[in-house]
Amino acid sequence: MTATEDLRPRLLLVDDEPANLQVLRHVLQEEYRLLFATDGVRALDIVRRQRPDLVLLDVMMPAMDGYAVCEAIKADPAIADIPVIFVSALGEAGHEARGFEAGAVDYITKPVSAPVVRARVRTHLSLARAEELRATRLQIVQRLGRAAEYKDNETGMHVIRMSHYAQLLALAVGMGDAWAEDLLHAAPMHDVGKIGIPDAVLLKPGKLDAEEWAVMRRHPKIGAEIIGEHAGGVLCVARQIALTHHEKWDGSGYPEGLAGEAIPLAARIVAIADVFDALTTRRPYKEAWSMETAFCHLRSESGRHFDPALVEPFIALEPEIRAVRERWAE
Repeated sequence: MTATEDLRPRLLLVDDEPANLQVLRHVLQEEYRLLFATDGVRALDIVRRQRPDLVLLDVMMPAMDGYAVCEAIKADPAIADIPVIFVSALGEAGHEARGFEAGAVDYITKPVSAPVVRARVRTHLSLARAEELRATRLQIVQRLGRAAEYKDNETGMHVIRMSHYAQLLALAVGMGDAWAEDLLHAAPMHDVGKIGIPDAVLLKPGKLDAEEWAVMRRHPKIGAEIIGEHAGGVLCVARQIALTHHEKWDGSGYPEGLAGEAIPLAARIVAIADVFDALTTRRPYKEAWSMETAFCHLRSESGRHFDPALVEPFIALEPEIRAVRERWAE
């Protein structure tokens, strides 16, 4: 990075009246790098080529109005995450509603107030940055989970499928959308502790002896140590799952021999999703089971390995499970 590099956020100002662009320039030029466009087509070209951090967009423009520009931005996955604020003389409630329907995050009416414009821009840039950080954090969590699977001779698709199964089951048993989404993003880390297991044990082609099995059974606690202690959120759920997803409903699991509802719900859900995907996927040491055979196994282990209140709701999700298997096939 050079000493003269300008790292201020970059805004695109779009209005067919140069005088309006001048007003916004005076309001914003000290805090931001500014780009300008006087028509919708040019604005879209700039958005696609230069990816500004935020767009301030007029509504009434010839040929392509602001609503059409905003809809085009939101329809393109490469630029859809860029926030758009309408700045318009059309101040009726219906116009504002139309702007939000098009995908805008805010609507400012003309004549503009400089403090209002600065405050709204600052707020939405902060929100966009927070969302970017959240998405990045979740990607790191998922990729760390996939790293453990690659070490264990998995393709990486396993953690994606089983996490979606887990989310589906959480929703089916009445957990809220936010809880189920946290589970979706936490579940990929269930076996992260395998990173700490020696390859001689983890990749042994034959049956493990008692000493090797004792080493293998350490991976839940290793996973919990890797993830660490957290007061809440995705990483808190991830730690719970990593530590307890090998516990069994009847108390015969490990590492602590927990039983019944002493096992966290997230781990009970993941146990079903994890085992089901492992059974229905081909591996070097076995052929894939059919879904029907795997469902029979879940039923046979209901009340022993698995929470009996979760098995039938999972099986009832068969159409959704098939869709996940097709989307993220090996």
